[in-house]
Amino acid sequence: MPDDIENRTDEQETKQADEKFVSQIAAKQARKLKAQARVTRTVWSGLGMMGMVGWSVVVPTLLGAALGVWLDNHYPAMHSWMLTLLIVGLTIGCVNAWHWIVKEEKEISWDQDTPENGRNEDE
Repeated sequence: MPDDIENRTDEQETKQADEKFVSQIAAKQARKLKAQARVTRTVWSGLGMMGMVGWSVVVPTLLGAALGVWLDNHYPAMHSWMLTLLIVGLTIGCVNAWHWIVKEEKEISWDQDTPENGRNEDE
């Protein structure tokens, strides 16, 4: 009878050790996958993001100005279409840039909030 109890205890310890080993492997796998998925943030990626934000403002502004010049030439009015659409394009561009910045900020804060070792904080 004591041998049965000893065997059960050994089996339980082995099972617990196996479960711990599996969880360690899963944590290492999660860290590796996260590292592979994460884009490295270098100086060039920062400059690229600044360029993306810049172009997201410039393009709508220039399109608005070009459309305004065309409207001023074809449909003259008391007010300047070019100035009006320039401001509209600038507003759209700024909203677009704000969207990109908020998206990037959320991604950065999510990366910082996620535990680096891939384990739950209560382990």
